[in-house]
Amino acid sequence: MVDATLRTHKFHDISHFGLRISVGVLLIVHSLGKFSSGGAGFFSSIGLPPEMALLIGLLESVGGALLVAGVLTRIAASLLAMEMLVIMVHIKKLQAFSGPNGLELDLLVFVIVLTVAVLGPGRISISHAVKKLPRFLQ
Repeated sequence: MVDATLRTHKFHDISHFGLRISVGVLLIVHSLGKFSSGGAGFFSSIGLPPEMALLIGLLESVGGALLVAGVLTRIAASLLAMEMLVIMVHIKKLQAFSGPNGLELDLLVFVIVLTVAVLGPGRISISHAVKKLPRFLQ
């Protein structure tokens, strides 16, 4: 039988922290290409305004940094989940799970940021250290 105190165990805190850090770093690294001229060219090639590359790059880099720090994680994760959903439905048009235009990585990021949005920042975060932030700002 699984112990009901699993969520209070230190391994839960560490795994939650690892999940937040890994998806945050992935998004930061992924955003770097959007700040170059190639990013704007890619957005043009898929029928989006090239100016969106900067906005999406900022969302991914700032959102990823907020996830890593554990500040405003619910808001950042929610915005990133919306971005992933738009990518899967509008850009990739739900064409294939794997291969070219595959959804596998986007779906994985979507599920992780949704999980972080629901669970919040966790105990290993700036939000937990401050303790005065309202729940919706964590």
